[in-house]
Amino acid sequence: MTAGAHSNMVAGLAFLAMTALSAALLAGFFGMLHPAFDSFAHFRIHLSVLVALVALPLLASSFRLQAAAALLFAVACLATTASALPRLWPQPAVAKPADRMVYSLLQMNLRFNNPTPKKVLSLIGRTNPDVITLDEVSGMWTTELGYITSAYPYRILCPYPNGMFGVALLSRRPFATGTTPRCEPRGAMATATIDFGGTDVDVAAIHLSWPWPKEQYWQIGELAEPLAGLGQTAIMAGDCNAVPWSAAVRRVAALGGLTLMPSAGPTWIHRTLPDFLRRYAGLPIDQVFSKGGLTILSSTRLEDTGSDHLPVLVEFSVRSDEKQPEDGHATALAASDLPAKPHG
Repeated sequence: MTAGAHSNMVAGLAFLAMTALSAALLAGFFGMLHPAFDSFAHFRIHLSVLVALVALPLLASSFRLQAAAALLFAVACLATTASALPRLWPQPAVAKPADRMVYSLLQMNLRFNNPTPKKVLSLIGRTNPDVITLDEVSGMWTTELGYITSAYPYRILCPYPNGMFGVALLSRRPFATGTTPRCEPRGAMATATIDFGGTDVDVAAIHLSWPWPKEQYWQIGELAEPLAGLGQTAIMAGDCNAVPWSAAVRRVAALGGLTLMPSAGPTWIHRTLPDFLRRYAGLPIDQVFSKGGLTILSSTRLEDTGSDHLPVLVEFSVRSDEKQPEDGHATALAASDLPAKPHG
């Protein structure tokens, strides 16, 4: 085989790879048609980068026009994920409201068999959040969380049928008088109405299954009623196993009348890979939603605690007049990746 023939064969194989990757990338935009398409959406950033890497050398081949089109398509797709891309420099600080209390919520997927549970308890002690939403609460975590009962006496643990993937909600602030916390089907969601300085706020912890062909799509349908039943002012956090731009996350937000907080950045990667890769090449699948008289002020990814997810600390304020915001995006994130500050 001559050098020219070999070069043409390599270019042809690269063109086929670029076409296949572009097709997968395109499929992710049709997640509302079928959950199978939505599964491709979760890897939009990675597929965009791969398409670009394959297309660049093809610009010097006979496939240059196709490569240029694919490169532009990849850049356009990457732009749709801009709010969730890793931040390479700190965001400017945003002044906290002087007329309202600032509260904090810590979202963590604990991992059911976490080998370092004391790291989790240490992080909770140092950040001192007002409320904590937890996923993958297994039997071992029931014992570990018992050690902080005095600090977080208001709580609800919702077990999963297999004993590994339940959710929990812990609070330093009391549940609203006359309300009862509740667990939703199969331990996928816990909800409690919490008194924040005289204002009642529905707080929910949610944990969705993996995307299609797993049961995520059907599970969201099961949670339609409790999502729609969230109060006028609410905040919900959890491991959605879905990225912010996916049809799954948009569906959850629509069912609950919620606004999705701009992503804190990638939070998950396979636990055998280093924490550095999780922060810059992982998937942003831990989400926070809110609505009503609640404004999210900041979001910070914290250090590794032995799980395959990074914890996310969110600061927010609550309007006491219960007046609905005129702007539907009033609960959007004001600043991201600000330094976490403990609250008393």
